[in-house]
Amino acid sequence: MSRFFIAVTFLGLLSMSNSWAQSSSQQANLDSLRRSIVQMDQELYEVQLNLHNSKKQLKTGIFIATIGYTVTIIGGQLLGSNPDAGKALLYVGGATGIVGTVVLVNGFNKISLRAPDPPRISP
Repeated sequence: MSRFFIAVTFLGLLSMSNSWAQSSSQQANLDSLRRSIVQMDQELYEVQLNLHNSKKQLKTGIFIATIGYTVTIIGGQLLGSNPDAGKALLYVGGATGIVGTVVLVNGFNKISLRAPDPPRISP
């Protein structure tokens, strides 16, 4: 009878230690999942912040470039009837359009400061 009692006790302890090991393994997996979610949340926040910060600069660049290239088109139209004013508008409009394009490109550079890291594949 004592052998039976010892065997049952041993099997009970063995099953308890096995369930404890599974529980700690599940807890480790859960902690890893939480860390991944927090990291993804932080990266999403950074992307949204970059988009928000560059929004005004992008709009300004589009506006300046549009005005500049519109003046360039008007200057081209005036070349036939008033060549001096047409030339001046071509130069001013072209320069303004280039400035607007530079502002626009700088706004896009704020959005993406570097190439993204490749995803890590964990076994």
